[in-house]
Amino acid sequence: MAGGEEDLKSPLLVQDRLRRSSDEANVIIDIQSNGGHYIQPPPDHELENPFDFLGVNSLIVPKPSPIDPFRNNTPYIEGVYEWLKIIICIPLALIRLILFGLSLAVGFIFTKFALYGWKDKQNPMPKWRCRVLAVTRLCSRTILFSFGYHWIRRKGKPAPREIAPIVVSNHVSYIEPIFFFYELFPTMVAAESHDSLPFVGTIIRAMQVIYVNRFSAPSRKHAVNEIKRKASCNRFPRVLLFPEGTTTNGRVLISFQLGAFIPGYPIQPVVIRYPHVHFDQSWGNISLAKLMFRMFLQFHNFMEVEYLPVVMPLENQKESATHFAERTRYAIANALNVVQTSHSYGDSILLTKASEAMQEKASSYMVELARVDTSLNMSTLEAVEFQEKFLSMNPDPSGRVKIHDFFRVLRLPFCPLSEKIFAFIDVEKRGTITFRQFLFGVALIMKQPLFWRTCELAFVVCDSRGFGYITKQQLGDSIRPAMPDMSNEQVDELFNLFDTDGDGSISKDDFTTCLRKNPLLVALFSPGLSRDLTEISDGGLVEVV
Repeated sequence: MAGGEEDLKSPLLVQDRLRRSSDEANVIIDIQSNGGHYIQPPPDHELENPFDFLGVNSLIVPKPSPIDPFRNNTPYIEGVYEWLKIIICIPLALIRLILFGLSLAVGFIFTKFALYGWKDKQNPMPKWRCRVLAVTRLCSRTILFSFGYHWIRRKGKPAPREIAPIVVSNHVSYIEPIFFFYELFPTMVAAESHDSLPFVGTIIRAMQVIYVNRFSAPSRKHAVNEIKRKASCNRFPRVLLFPEGTTTNGRVLISFQLGAFIPGYPIQPVVIRYPHVHFDQSWGNISLAKLMFRMFLQFHNFMEVEYLPVVMPLENQKESATHFAERTRYAIANALNVVQTSHSYGDSILLTKASEAMQEKASSYMVELARVDTSLNMSTLEAVEFQEKFLSMNPDPSGRVKIHDFFRVLRLPFCPLSEKIFAFIDVEKRGTITFRQFLFGVALIMKQPLFWRTCELAFVVCDSRGFGYITKQQLGDSIRPAMPDMSNEQVDELFNLFDTDGDGSISKDDFTTCLRKNPLLVALFSPGLSRDLTEISDGGLVEVV
């Protein structure tokens, strides 16, 4: 061997080449363990999309927001100063508690007197009853004093009711309704559940509150009509709304509900701030009792109220309620100097339920539902139902579900199609899925124009005899083309899932209800829909595949 040249007897791979080859490796295979099974995802080019027949290309899950709008910065008592302050303020807290109780009792008595015998709730409250309620309003200021709000800094002034019949404010704590009751004595929009609160419910009724069930479309429509009716009549008090729909930590502004903006009346925005150093007064992920306890133990709690210029609806062009709300929201966010996010009231529900399920990263269950609703038409109620489904899959404390728990809840056997369904959701190819991936996956499928028509068509294909219901045998015959090795026991499991009313057969309502709650299962019927199916006389369906 001369000049460094290699002959035929030289090894093909020398030691330094092996080392260099190892150092330059750029492919890492991560094998996940799932219930004793080691699953190695096939290469991307071998993964078939099980929902291609619906027109779904692939699942793209937006990155989660790093912002938690509901996080209280001081959920725990920490530091020598805080503990020393608590010890010193205990006698003061007892005095404040007594003052709070007396003020609430006196206000309740005068409110009951003002409401006694008054049955005409559709018209403005008589003036003499309003004068009686002036005592209750003074009691509300005393309640604020007992919570440590000895003085409240104000900037700007409320616009006359004739100019701005509707007032909107950011919502940070339970303190704002008490303040506005004393300051403006408005008509408020509140959840129906508030009416049953002891003492407080009676006082709320005295404000001629507009109740709304935010999960009921008729109730929301009725509330909008009432807002318009009362805002248009100067004999009623001005209408107050918290368009965020829930309390935040005051450091962001979440999406607005549109109820205040649909009537199209001028609106005065109000900004509430709670400056603090050691104690965050926001009603976020902290219990009401704990928040009240810590307020009683403060020397003084700071509160600032700023009345902003009136936001007028655009007269020269027809303005949508959404655009009107965005202009008002920007004005409040600009005054607060905070960012705007697409979180909504629904995200606070998801966060609460995740916390109750003892999830370590409960904030990872927030998905910015306002954006999901706009882009994928997913309502809060549907998101909560899918969260319950996901939590039944036994996620680990970090919020990830393994493949065998995914199959268990959806009653799917281990087979190629089932793994393709899971791989469609597992966009990170980690062998586990998050709630965010699961929700965006099912929402994407349900959004497809062909989804509901395909569900109806699948039922017709399964109901081969045209009896209007599907038997266990028919369900098995319809599914086995997609899952040839499915056992009778596994068919029984799926049948029980589809038989939502438990009557031993699957009606059309059972079938569509099950697929609404489990949209991923529509892939089971794709082989039966791969043929050209033309219009069905009684369903009005045209060819969908």
